[in-house]
Amino acid sequence: MARRDAKRSTACPSRTSFEASVKSFSLFLALRYLKPRRTFLSVITLISVLGVTLGITVLILVISVMTGFDRELKKKVIGFDAHLLVKNNDLIEDWRTAAQMIRAASADVVAVSPFVLGPVIVEFQNQRMAPKIRGVDPVLESQVSEIKNSIVAGEFNLDGQNTVLGAELAKALGVQVGDKITIYSPTNLKQVFDQLDGLEQAGDKAAKDKKLAQIRELVLPTEVTVTGIFSSGRYIYDSEFLFVPLYLGQELYGLKDMVHGLAVKTKDAYRAENVKNTLTEKLPAPLFALTWMDLNRSFFDAVRLERSVMFFLLFFIIIVAAFGIMNTLITVTVQKTREIGILKALGSRTAQIVWIFLAQGMVVGFFGNVIGLGAGLGLVGFRNEFSRWLARTFGIEVFPASVYQFTEIPAQIVPGDVAWICVSAFVICSLAALVPAYFAARLDPVKALRSE
Repeated sequence: MARRDAKRSTACPSRTSFEASVKSFSLFLALRYLKPRRTFLSVITLISVLGVTLGITVLILVISVMTGFDRELKKKVIGFDAHLLVKNNDLIEDWRTAAQMIRAASADVVAVSPFVLGPVIVEFQNQRMAPKIRGVDPVLESQVSEIKNSIVAGEFNLDGQNTVLGAELAKALGVQVGDKITIYSPTNLKQVFDQLDGLEQAGDKAAKDKKLAQIRELVLPTEVTVTGIFSSGRYIYDSEFLFVPLYLGQELYGLKDMVHGLAVKTKDAYRAENVKNTLTEKLPAPLFALTWMDLNRSFFDAVRLERSVMFFLLFFIIIVAAFGIMNTLITVTVQKTREIGILKALGSRTAQIVWIFLAQGMVVGFFGNVIGLGAGLGLVGFRNEFSRWLARTFGIEVFPASVYQFTEIPAQIVPGDVAWICVSAFVICSLAALVPAYFAARLDPVKALRSE
């Protein structure tokens, strides 16, 4: 019994060492087949590695940029817009009572601020533009939005006849802090046209003078002083908005004490939907609530759709590279038919032959992963410098702010996404070697040697 146990104990290590030698033998031949006799690396192998590298690099770059774009867009929206807007189909008359009801409706409500929002005509030194005004209470607005922290010049001062406007709007108008701009309200255009019709029908000079005086009152502009310039980082906000005091917005639109809506800040922006449902139940009709996600749903849906489509389209680069690996290994199978026949005739097992080709696919996948991972992370880190270099050298603007609404290219590297990309690429490259490995393993050594 002792001798049998001793034999078994000595047999187990020898079997383990044999299996290890099988794998090392297969890996040795795989590396030998990947490189020809007189050069370090064959052109076909280099192209295969390059294909995998390119696919992984582009995938990491695009997915990181799209993820960063989605997160940065949400951050900018939350920073500029309120978490909730309470409105109705017309104007809110008793907005103070409505604000109290909103605060009492949910413990998640932090602050409520009234606002007036609409287009106007702005003029400065014969430059005219049509942005949107946002009439707000400066104290309450500071509690609802992050606009006060976005000031890049001057201060957030809306006392009296003052205004704070976006950096891109100020740049387009040529405005600086301390300048005075003129605001015209477009809401009374119908009244102006009615008065002009009355002017044509007026008979005597006294009646015409009276009509002219009424028209002058209607088109009388409002002059305000620029006390601050903000930069939210989102192009559409910085180019289309200027803040004015609430009373001035009400005067421009002739609202008296009414407002267009109420901006609401909650404790957690991502739980705004729950607060919205609570307000919907407790607020009287016709008041209704909209979350920041409802107001920007088209942007977020477009980003998510584009991210998914780009991922699947670019993933085909790796699949094409995998077909290149398969083609290479099939070529190796045909060229090395005699050698495979000799190996099988000498007693090489089917698993050894299969591992030779699987190891080739794994080696190509491994080096493609390593190089692609490094290149992808490097491009993500220097994306803005690379973009500016392209714009400077070739005049190619890959990320125009007027389209994507960001002054710089955002990016967010998610380790899970990067790991998924690398593991999937490695598995695909390994599976691509199964077909040639299957045909190589089925070779009959007699026929293989006879064909030579």
